[in-house]
Amino acid sequence: MCLVRDLQRAESLFPTKAPNFVVGSLQDQKAVRACCADVDIIYHSAGLTKALSRKDFFAVNATATRQLLDTAAETAPDLERFVYISSQAASGPSKLGQPKTEDDAAVSVSDYGASKLAGEHEVEKSGLPWTVMRPCAVYGPGDKAFLTVFKIVRRGFMPVVGNPRQELSMVHIADLVDALLEAQKPETVGQTYFVCHPEVLRANDLCKHIGAAVSPLKKKAPTVVGLPAWFAKGLLTVIGTAARLAGQTTFLSADKSNEYLAEAWVCSPAKLASATGWNAKIDYREGARQTADWYRENGWL
Repeated sequence: MCLVRDLQRAESLFPTKAPNFVVGSLQDQKAVRACCADVDIIYHSAGLTKALSRKDFFAVNATATRQLLDTAAETAPDLERFVYISSQAASGPSKLGQPKTEDDAAVSVSDYGASKLAGEHEVEKSGLPWTVMRPCAVYGPGDKAFLTVFKIVRRGFMPVVGNPRQELSMVHIADLVDALLEAQKPETVGQTYFVCHPEVLRANDLCKHIGAAVSPLKKKAPTVVGLPAWFAKGLLTVIGTAARLAGQTTFLSADKSNEYLAEAWVCSPAKLASATGWNAKIDYREGARQTADWYRENGWL
């Protein structure tokens, strides 16, 4: 059973062996109850990644999560696991050279991150058997978030907000799916895990690997163009304000600048690996190539 907002789009993702779809949103209690009734495992991946206000983020990522938990407790008496797909943003950025672990304090630096952390707290106090998964930046075939970056890099450069030496963790969608399946294991009950590939990437690495993927015959790597922090923050403030006045949501805002300008977003997958044996298999060189190939095959690039 799968709760979806756009049935046609959902069906296109499952040309064969599609699950049973229920059309609705987290605020649609009838649809939510239909999805939760008598199920064994719930994967909660729905949420807002961009919104007009902090209030909107919390209404979906925290309040609606609590309502889903309440519905699950009422309609799924034999529930074995509630897997909450949170975000690295809930924990906040790391320091250069120091991958963040689950034992480190969570210090969110954006409204989105704070709302996902609030969702984690709702899960933890629900009384249900739960597991929280915190993916880092996710990419791979079918992903639209990084498509613009691939298109820009194909032109020979990549703009970077803030420090081009910012450190990043990444995870390929195929590895993430494998990790989420591991969350069903008994030893993961009541635990929170980061999900990432162990390699640490900088802007130069991303640019080099994407460049090789989109233009394999070019010998010269694309150029990284760093935007000074003061300029980037001002630009993001203008873009975010304009979008809000127009009633549109965007990833480009003053609030998100706190994430973009952080010195590092690196986490450790060691806890999940130790508990389940899971390890990410696809490094960014191979993952970027797979992603670019998929974009080309489907006319996106």
